[in-house]
Formats: sequence, structure tokens, C-alpha cells
Amino acid sequence: MPGDTAWWVQRVYGSTGRLEDGVWVTEYSSLQQLASWVLRQDGRAVPLEPEDLRREVASALRRVRDGHEGHPPVPGRAAPARGVDGTAERPAGPVAPERFAILQALLAFLLAACGEGRDAAIPLDDLLERFPSIPADELEEHLSLLNLVNFGGGCYTVYAELRDDHVHVDKELWGDSFRMPPRLTPLEARAIRLALEYVGPMIAVDAHTPLARVRKKLEETFGQFELTQTPDLENEQAEEDLVSKLARGMREHRLVEIEYQKEVDTQPSTRLVEPYTFSRALPWWYVHTWDRTSDGERSFRLDRMRSATLTKEKFEPREGFAPVLLRGARSVRVLYEKEIARFEIERGAQRLADGSALRELPVGSDEWLESDILSKRGRAVVLEPAELRARIAARARSLAKELGVERLRVKV
Repeated sequence: MPGDTAWWVQRVYGSTGRLEDGVWVTEYSSLQQLASWVLRQDGRAVPLEPEDLRREVASALRRVRDGHEGHPPVPGRAAPARGVDGTAERPAGPVAPERFAILQALLAFLLAACGEGRDAAIPLDDLLERFPSIPADELEEHLSLLNLVNFGGGCYTVYAELRDDHVHVDKELWGDSFRMPPRLTPLEARAIRLALEYVGPMIAVDAHTPLARVRKKLEETFGQFELTQTPDLENEQAEEDLVSKLARGMREHRLVEIEYQKEVDTQPSTRLVEPYTFSRALPWWYVHTWDRTSDGERSFRLDRMRSATLTKEKFEPREGFAPVLLRGARSVRVLYEKEIARFEIERGAQRLADGSALRELPVGSDEWLESDILSKRGRAVVLEPAELRARIAARARSLAKELGVERLRVKV
């Protein structure tokens, strides 16, 4: 990978792998997720090995290309509107206690069907025979309610969905963790880990305490817990330094000079900015500014900021200026296949009757959309505008050549 991408990968993923002469070496548990990450880099990362990864990337690019050539697919009709408790076409109200007993039995049955594995597909008739008290036309709402009450800490203990006359179940394999007597439950430890990873630099700056000391106090209070996915100490200190200087620039109305590595540029650029606010759009932190270098409103991702220097020059806050992310963005319609639809529904997409999902999302950068669609590995298709469809199809074709996977034979 080129030097700018290598720097960024080391900055963000330094605790999960190592960089050897410009080659990133890492362990992985999901070939598909690794291929998605490679494709999201849009040519800035080249898959070398294993060969299965190269074939997965080639196959994904072919699906993206085929999905965006010709006429766009016609989305299905919208699914019935549902309340927060999963019910359809019924007034909202409290859930009867006996219904929770049914849900508890249903959950036990689904977990047993998964056994030691992560998932299972149960024939619809078998499940209805096992639970005669659940009418066939109400099974989907029971599953929706089960998903709701099993959601916590940002992930599902079990997720069940009715499609193709089967109930498909995905299960998180936390059994061993729950059987152990930790001082923190897995969800609590995960929540603390995410807090340190995502908002740690902000906490450390506000508390005037290095993040390492924050972690140490937590461990002294709750005991040791898994933090293998958090940034290493060097990266934490770098982020704290950036946040500290930008926050001070906001408070004291002082200009900040930043060195910024934009995703689509080969070299970093230097910008002189008036910092105004921070915001969070998972998984990234942004600082919203008036960029004096380009004389306009700009938002910058902190993870792509190489350095920040607080200058002595002050600025007068612009009257009525309220910086926001994606000002002036255009609307894009994207159709997601049912394999990934549930994840997109949680982000605001509309569920369709055939299990797919449709979303209109604001896009401020065509390059960002291109990378995002590529990362979906052919499971997402831009419906409109038409010029973006053509652009993505062309990019998938050219990217296969750039990555050296154009001639690989892939499974259809």
C-alpha cells in the first residue's frame, strides 16, 4: 500500500497487525469482512495473499460491476409499518406478561437449534408446529419483538428473521464468557472498551488526565478486561494531542494549522483553519471548521489528521456560522439486498416486503459513496442518480485491473 495509506493503517489499526516494508500483515476471522475493507480503500490497498482473499475481491468487483450496468433494479413494495414493539397494523400498548413467556420459550428453542454453531435455518412449518399458540400471521411480529428485547450493548444476543419459508437465526457465541464468573459481564466490558476507543481522547482532554491513567483506574475498580482492539498508547497520545489543540483553538478563538491526509489524495495537505465544533458520525470523529486555505466550510476526520499546530493568530467567530457535516449534499437512492438489509435498516433504511431495504442518503462526496458501495461487495446498488451508477460500474471494472484480480476465475 502507498505511504499515505500505510501511515493511516498504522495509525488506526496499529494494535491488530504490523507493517512490513509497506505490506500490512494481520490476522483475520472473516474473509468477507477483510475483502470489504480492501474494497473500501478504493485502490489504496492491494490484496496479496491469501489467494482466497484475491478471489473474493475479484468476485465482489464483478458483482458491483454487473449490478450497476444497464437499467437499475426495481425495488419491491414497502413492508407494513411497525411500532417499536414490532407489531404491525395494531394500536401500540403494553405487552402482556404471558407473551414474554412465549418469547422466552421461543428464544430457548432458537438457541437450541443453533447448537454450538453461529446460525441455523428452521423450517417455518416445524416452528409453528412446536408453538401452536403463535398464529402463522403473527410469527413475524413475535420475531421482531424478540429481536427488540434481545438487543443491548450495540449487538444482538440472537437475531431471528423470517424469509423463504424458514426462520433464520444468527447467534453471538458468548456462551463461554457467560459461564465464567468475570467481574464485568461481556456487555459491560465491551461498552467500556468502546468508550475508551471512541471517546477516550475527549475524556482524557476534558479530565486533563492521560488516557492510560483513565484505563488503569477502571481496571483497578473492575478488574482486567479485554482491550485488544483499542489503539496502542502512541496512537492514543497522538489523538489526545490533536483534540487538545483543536479544543483550545475553539475556546481561545485561535487558528490551527493542520496536516491532513484526504482519502483520495496521494500526499497530505496543510490547512489553516478556524475550529468551531466536534461531532461524531460512527465510527469517526470530525472537527468542523472554516478552512482559510480553501476559503470555505470544511469538516475533517481526526483519524486522517497527521498533526495540529496551535498558532498565535486569533480569529473573530463568524456571525451566524453553524458548521454542519455534508452541507449541500445531494440525495442518492440505494437498494440493499436482504443479506445486509437488517444492518442498513438500523441506520435508517426502509424495510421492503421482499426482505431488501431502500434508503435515501445525503452524499457530500462521490468518492465516499464509491468506496462505501464497493465495500458492500455487490450487495448494494445505487438506483439514482444515473451518472453515479455508471461511475461505480466503470470504477469496479478499472479497480479489478489495478488490484491485479481482473483475470482471476471466480465462483458465479
